[in-house]
Amino acid sequence: MHLTETAERAVAAYGGAGLWRNASTLHAEVSARGLAFILKRRPFFSHVRIVESVHKPFSALTPIGRNPGVTGVLDGHDVRLEDENGRVVSERRSARDHFRIGRRLLWWDDLDMSYFANYASWNYFTLPALLMHEGIAWTELEPGLLEARFPDTLPTHSRMQRFRFDCTTGLLLQHDYTAEIISPLARASNVVLQHTRNSAGLLYPSVRRVTPRGPKGRALGGPVLIHLDIHDYRLS
Repeated sequence: MHLTETAERAVAAYGGAGLWRNASTLHAEVSARGLAFILKRRPFFSHVRIVESVHKPFSALTPIGRNPGVTGVLDGHDVRLEDENGRVVSERRSARDHFRIGRRLLWWDDLDMSYFANYASWNYFTLPALLMHEGIAWTELEPGLLEARFPDTLPTHSRMQRFRFDCTTGLLLQHDYTAEIISPLARASNVVLQHTRNSAGLLYPSVRRVTPRGPKGRALGGPVLIHLDIHDYRLS
């Protein structure tokens, strides 16, 4: 597939096309807090473990809630909860369809959070692979600014999203989207505050902050909807 100049620079910055084409699994350790958790009556994440498929929307997050032995799993558009032995204890098909009305305006259960947290982290953490994904249509609006049109086959915040990269280094600066399952008005900016290299030398965004997006497309200073700290990040 043809990559734009900005996409080529970004893929190279995060390890190169060969690395990401050959990778199969991503492992991360993450902490997250913020107003989005509070509004949905969810506990913050503290050093949760995430295992994801690099090339398809599959992600498992442990623990997903207050029970340390329960894993929330996203598999395509479906979600399930598994116990510490891998046994399915609950599941929900076509999870996104359940967010339209009802009590989810006020609170989320573990399956709701399994859908949101897993698809969001899969989108965030596999970004170099997303730039090479055949199903996503990428358009370079200007140097450093890419617009993505996601297909219905991929769970994501919104079909249209924008990604701002540093024109010199190729590193991600800001990711803009609408978190539609929260609200059609949930226009957000996910800003990268820090990059870190892991023990293998792979560079990755290690601190992110999500705030509302202003009318001119700029990230507002607050409130902080989600603050992400990525403590560990590895490919295999």
